[in-house]
Amino acid sequence: MPKTNSKKKSKKQAASETPKLSPKEEAAIKRQAAKQRQEFITYTSAVVAGSLFLGLMLFPVGGVKATVGVFAGLVAMCLSFKYYRQALWAFLIYLPFGGTVVYAVAGGNALFQLAKDGFYIPAAITLYQECKRKRQPFVIPKQLQQPLIFLLVLCLLTLLVVNGAQQFAPKKTGQPIILGLMGLKVLLGYLPLITCGYYLIRNKKELLFLTRMHLVLAIICCALGFVQYFFLTSGKCPGTRGMSGEALFKATLEARCLVGGALVFSPEVGMIRLPGTFVSPWHWAWFLISNAFMTFATAFSDPSPLWRMSGLVGMAGVFVNAVISGQRIALALVPVVTIILLVLTGQVANLKRFIPIALGLGVLGAVAAAMFPEIIQERVQSFVDRWNASPPTDFIASQAGHTTGGQEGIFGAGLGRATNSARTFGKVELIETYYPKMFYEIGPLGVLAFLGLVTTLTFVTFKAYRSVKEKNLRSFGASFWVFVLIISYNTYWYPLDTDPVCVYYWFFAGVILKLPEIDKEEREKLAAEEANDPKNKKKRSLKSKKTATTKKAA
Repeated sequence: MPKTNSKKKSKKQAASETPKLSPKEEAAIKRQAAKQRQEFITYTSAVVAGSLFLGLMLFPVGGVKATVGVFAGLVAMCLSFKYYRQALWAFLIYLPFGGTVVYAVAGGNALFQLAKDGFYIPAAITLYQECKRKRQPFVIPKQLQQPLIFLLVLCLLTLLVVNGAQQFAPKKTGQPIILGLMGLKVLLGYLPLITCGYYLIRNKKELLFLTRMHLVLAIICCALGFVQYFFLTSGKCPGTRGMSGEALFKATLEARCLVGGALVFSPEVGMIRLPGTFVSPWHWAWFLISNAFMTFATAFSDPSPLWRMSGLVGMAGVFVNAVISGQRIALALVPVVTIILLVLTGQVANLKRFIPIALGLGVLGAVAAAMFPEIIQERVQSFVDRWNASPPTDFIASQAGHTTGGQEGIFGAGLGRATNSARTFGKVELIETYYPKMFYEIGPLGVLAFLGLVTTLTFVTFKAYRSVKEKNLRSFGASFWVFVLIISYNTYWYPLDTDPVCVYYWFFAGVILKLPEIDKEEREKLAAEEANDPKNKKKRSLKSKKTATTKKAA
């Protein structure tokens, strides 16, 4: 009983110590909130009315899809210019469902594939203007400025010298300049997300909101991926079963099931490639690999036991989908990434958290192996066969030899010339490894410049997270940094060119850079709380009395 009374007293004392607002101050806050609500309603109403008018004007020409596309695009862009913080949150939430929206709502309309940029680009422009107005740096960290300038100069030289020459060549094919601009956009278009991540996350509360939001998105997407697999196996969706020849092995939109885009499901020949909520199986595989990092971070770093358990559920969902998706790279990398994270983040030594999660994952793995023994055996055998037929090391060496052997000049074959998403504007080469692809486009100097950029970013983010003292924040930083490290030097395929890795890589680098400031703020808050704690005040007064008496005695 005495303990509970003392707790109640301390709470009351703490509440009495917090400064109360005067009636005038409260009224001013209410007026400000009412003014902001009114401003939002007025602005949104005007935007919706104007966008609807323009959309309806296009109805006779483009029909319903053009009307809906123009209306939704204009509303999103105008609101994103005005409310950039909310736009960045919407951008992150929309990203995992973009493939489903493109094919379920827009019928595969190419414009909707750029819908996420309708949130990102206006928000980035507004953030740049705000940084300029407040005299804050936009290129973060400052160590990135020189390597970024060097890379941009080389890219612009390639665009002018190589793409420009192709544009004015007698036998011109496509639009080389536009192709080059698209290639530059894919290469560096999302780099400002470092700044967006840095300024969007202002405190620990927003950091936890970010990580928990990503966990919820991962669980939802993994659940939809599992339902997609169930629909296909149960026959509710036919997939590509019953087809003949090459059609049994090619992803097609005609086989689309529930969510996402093109897929292959031909169980008669053991061929399964599921897209989950994304446009293709390849994008889904890298979403699962990315979320091996994000779910791990919450499972081991979140201060709340409930969210740590939810992180375990997210990790299990990622593991299950890595098996059933049919993507060999996800099946290989998801467990490997988890082991690397355990070692590099030091969680193996954190027995209090490691043992329960390890046991939980072990039980889930045993249950999955008992329920789906044939599927697991088939996937593992498929991975082994593929490895034996074409080892990744040989594949990378072959691609590198192909690009370096036919290289002409130091500026490469032109920006965008090996970028799949730019193929609308000209002929592109299919190069399936990242650094050989870059070597082909911008030459050896360009590759060295890009390596300089990502190496600087990796080093600076490492120093940032290592400077953090608070254990949960440091653990989050370690998980995110391992993701940045692996993606920076990964050359197998080209995840940094595609969703969602091209977004998560730059954005979470910005979040890591913010951690030292959040850590400092948390330590100051803790110090203030300890200073105001009555127990600590008593201890300090007793200590000062003791020192006074010892001085007198001396």
